[in-house]
Amino acid sequence: MPRLSQDNQECIQKYFSRPSMWKQFLPLPRAEGYNANIHQTAENEEGTKAVYDVKEMGSERMEMRKRQTSAAQETSDSLPGQHGVGNRGSNACCFCWCCCCSCSCLTVRNQEERPRGASHELRREDFPTCEESPTPTLEEVNAWAQSFDKLMLTPAGRNAFREFLRTEFSEENMLFWMACEELKKEVNKDIIEEKARIIYEEYISILSPKEVSLDSRVREVINRNMVEPSQHIFDDAQLQIYTLMHRDSYPRFMNSTVYKDLLQSLSEKSVEA
Repeated sequence: MPRLSQDNQECIQKYFSRPSMWKQFLPLPRAEGYNANIHQTAENEEGTKAVYDVKEMGSERMEMRKRQTSAAQETSDSLPGQHGVGNRGSNACCFCWCCCCSCSCLTVRNQEERPRGASHELRREDFPTCEESPTPTLEEVNAWAQSFDKLMLTPAGRNAFREFLRTEFSEENMLFWMACEELKKEVNKDIIEEKARIIYEEYISILSPKEVSLDSRVREVINRNMVEPSQHIFDDAQLQIYTLMHRDSYPRFMNSTVYKDLLQSLSEKSVEA
């Protein structure tokens, strides 16, 4: 194997002794630290001394990173609802699938919807869930057996029938019918629209757990009229539910313990009197 001459060995030794030579074989973090801290003095080929400042090679990249970091911090400080790195919603991106549930735009939208939801709950309280009524007399209870219309005519009859429907898990039929009656009494257009929308969401929508049983024709008519609802928008649906309760639930109510116990207690009181 041929041996290098002394001149060649000195040339190679000078070349590999330069800091810029070894920097290209270092990993990026170590190379940048190498650039920032080392000032090497070496001899050039003419024999004079020169100072090689290896710091300049990574300075531009460091400055760029500092600018990007400061720009990101300013952007995060200017956005509402973002409070820090520890908050997941602060770094959420609308286009990031892994954090879509905590996306800042969804948070803002939920905050905007909360007051609306609160107003809905207040509006729902306007619909009576239980009617105040005096204790029915024996004559009234006997009249309930004569016709379904007489049962539904008095608050006491509706409350007793509703108690029976609750045992059959069909109380929503009576609640829907009562809500429609309340809607008919309204004259203010804004209140009518609000109550109509609530009734739709509570009893007409297929997504509601209190959905009442209606045919497709009536549903289509309601869907068309919901653009500009009136106080009579649910008249056809109310009639269908009234007929359903009359034909299906009313006969079972007359044979139920709810009705028989009430009739017996009133009969005993009348005898004692």
